[in-house]
Amino acid sequence: MKILDHEYQIGIEVFLTNNDGIGGKLRTIPQDFNVEEISKYPKEKLDGRYSIAEISAINWETNHLIKELSNRLHVSRKRITFAGTKDKRSKSKRLMSFFKINYNDLNEINLKDVEIKYLFQSDQSVRIGNLIGNKFDINIRGIKKNYSKNIDEIYSIIDKYGGFPNFYGVQRFGAIRPITHIVGRYIVNGDFEKAVMTYIANPMVGEDQLSYDLRDELEKSHDFSSALKSYPNHLGFEKSMLNKLVVDSNDFISALKELPRNLQTMFIYAYQSYLFNKIISKRISKNIPINRAIIGDIIYPLKKNEIDVREIPVTEINIEKVNNEISKGNAFVTGVLFGSHSNFSKGEMGEIENKVIDEEKIDHRDFIIPEIPYISSNGSRRAILASVKNLNYSLKEGSISDDNYVNIKFELNKGCYATSLLREFMKSDDIRNY
Repeated sequence: MKILDHEYQIGIEVFLTNNDGIGGKLRTIPQDFNVEEISKYPKEKLDGRYSIAEISAINWETNHLIKELSNRLHVSRKRITFAGTKDKRSKSKRLMSFFKINYNDLNEINLKDVEIKYLFQSDQSVRIGNLIGNKFDINIRGIKKNYSKNIDEIYSIIDKYGGFPNFYGVQRFGAIRPITHIVGRYIVNGDFEKAVMTYIANPMVGEDQLSYDLRDELEKSHDFSSALKSYPNHLGFEKSMLNKLVVDSNDFISALKELPRNLQTMFIYAYQSYLFNKIISKRISKNIPINRAIIGDIIYPLKKNEIDVREIPVTEINIEKVNNEISKGNAFVTGVLFGSHSNFSKGEMGEIENKVIDEEKIDHRDFIIPEIPYISSNGSRRAILASVKNLNYSLKEGSISDDNYVNIKFELNKGCYATSLLREFMKSDDIRNY
């Protein structure tokens, strides 16, 4: 375990492995980061209400892709559903469903770097979480020269350990502007003005200079009318919020509601994710294993490769049996995703969970959001170890520059982040490298 010199903004404070990394950078071009959904296909029905299609896209953020598809089809975005979000700076392939949309209309869509492959009709839609996992094929460029020993050693440790820390990656929080969890924190605290201003203003180093300057001006002036006129079209969500604020400069709740519902909900999820990351970090920093249970832990069992969300407390009586099942891949230790109805662990893990929540000065009831009820969250639990399948790597000759690069292929279960694995190999303290 290696502790970082400084805390990430997203709650990641440690590496699991102590070895030096290979360095490098991801996404020199989007095609360096290939992700393909391992899908659960709906049942085919000839006269079904849903057109099921496979969507391949390069450098498209999920919400913007859905918005463009709905615009081209002249339908509400609610009629387009998908199983999982994908990184913008990537080449992705995923399943989508289109409610009462003719497949001929799908075939006529022409979007840059988007390919639509119609599959079949169904009476079942594709829904969030309705997938098995994802396959990754990733190039890391700009690596250190003598990387071979480092990557071999890290691979051996992760293989023996059975996985890596199941941190939420930077994509959960915003790769360029990691502020999604900060917006969520303000919402949970009931400060909707700060939540909105964090999203539409709040300039951050790393974004393009024009956006930075315009956000900086709005941060100082709070002149919503001027911002609406000057903000470029690629800040479409911000402009939607500004439209509301021009009508009523104090109606920050309505401004938030202008965003897609899944993004509104993501603010709360991202805050929970930040807290979860801090909890795993503190467990690892205390040298408490994440690949086996200790007394006081709460585990989830697996049945037929599906999570059984029955919370099983680990006690002196069952700990040997529990760890035997964990070693077989039939159960996993969990950490709290704090919400209005979540339970804490006992023992050392319970102390860690309680300390993180106490430091934030929040309460269960704060996750009930009466002003926007549908983003309220009961909370749940999440595995603290992510397993990895079919992991392999090879050295390739560079085609973009004179440098050679490492190609890594692997498969992860749904909800696990490729960047959380790759950071163990790369060992970069800068989240923007991921």
